[in-house]
Amino acid sequence: MALSVVSELEGTLLKNKDPFSYFMLVAFEASGLIRFTCLLLFWPVIKLLDACGKPDVGLKVAIFIATVGVPVSEIESVARAVLPKFYFDDIDLEAWKVFNLGGKRVVVTKIPTVLVERFVKEHLLADEVVGTELVVSRFGLATGLDQVNEPYTIKHKNINKPRDQNTRPVPVIFHDGRLVKRPTPSTALLILIWTPIGVILAIIRILIGAMLPMWAIPYVAFIFGSKVIVKGVPPSTPTGSNGGVLFVCTHRTLMDPVVLSTVLQRSIPAVTYSVSRLSEILSPIPTVRLTRIRHVDAEKIRKELSKGDLVVCPEGTTCREPFLLRFSALFAELTDRIVPVAMNYRVSFFHATTAKGWKGLDPIFFFMNPRPVYEVTFLNQLPAEATCSSGKSPHDVANYVQRILAATLGFECTNFTRKDKYRVLAGNDGTVSYTTMMDRVQKMGKTVRKVVGTFEPFVLN
Repeated sequence: MALSVVSELEGTLLKNKDPFSYFMLVAFEASGLIRFTCLLLFWPVIKLLDACGKPDVGLKVAIFIATVGVPVSEIESVARAVLPKFYFDDIDLEAWKVFNLGGKRVVVTKIPTVLVERFVKEHLLADEVVGTELVVSRFGLATGLDQVNEPYTIKHKNINKPRDQNTRPVPVIFHDGRLVKRPTPSTALLILIWTPIGVILAIIRILIGAMLPMWAIPYVAFIFGSKVIVKGVPPSTPTGSNGGVLFVCTHRTLMDPVVLSTVLQRSIPAVTYSVSRLSEILSPIPTVRLTRIRHVDAEKIRKELSKGDLVVCPEGTTCREPFLLRFSALFAELTDRIVPVAMNYRVSFFHATTAKGWKGLDPIFFFMNPRPVYEVTFLNQLPAEATCSSGKSPHDVANYVQRILAATLGFECTNFTRKDKYRVLAGNDGTVSYTTMMDRVQKMGKTVRKVVGTFEPFVLN
């Protein structure tokens, strides 16, 4: 019979003993900058309580400030989409290997279980989590209080069949949120100091991109801290009337096609699906909106290629980690003139992608970073024998392009799709519904009437 293993999360499975930075993440991602600032201001008080031998009181203060008045659905969203990445980066691998040998694995934590349960069970492969529970009001808002559950008794179980012994925790492939670094007190203070500077710098950088000709942008952008690293040999400007080249890019941010056009010093249209209308209006390059209806999209792409070059990101959505999602094979059916382009980027403060937030802010967050860096690597155009003209299936061509791009970047290929990402991060399949402003106003009115109706009995009394 395999023995049960009980381990504390903070300071054992995670290297960091202090959960304060995780509450800072909840405050920022579930509520905003004001709550984030308030919690940071209370950090000296929390540390003083720790020094006075009352760490439990300090913990309750942190929980209260981070969660009071926040919809529990937002807290659950942060626990699902944001926190796992930061937990994963803090794992003590040697401690986890010992923990993973147990028959039944139980994790004990000081953090409310709603914030850790998903990560502990899906990535650390634990069976049970023991911790406190957030108290939720009847309106679905966190009260900021937590309560201890009934004492937990470990029930031993016979293991006749040994478990698969993973050598590493299950990796975090999809994650959301705007912060790149775990907001320790010093990092959080630096973020607060930099944010107003970053907003001004982002506006300047965006205005430069909008006003200057593309050939001048790389030289002026360098002065303001941006950098683009180009590897490989870009194809020459197309001549004649044989149609254009299809640039097949890895998808890291909304900026991918814009950066590619800047490097090539000519405006190249890009196919899009889920970008906001504001992003399309502000885009310095033409965009072609797809419908996800295969024959309609195929005709649109063919039409654009007959006019000239085109950019496509066959993953269909972005991925922050060193993984490539499954490539749609549609592009391989439409042309044999395919140039793979490996795109990657580096930022230090803010992520330039979001699943649940407003995508129109993605470029602003990208340019708010002190020194954003983009890497563009051009691969050779696919030879005829690697395309559908040689009899290969579109799926074989798409998989081949995915493999060579992954090898160039040092990434790993996966079969995950856009739907998989949005199921993990947003709890939906990523389908975009476009509504008019009147539709949104009517929806907001229904919500207001519903809320008012909740209070109506009190008004009548």
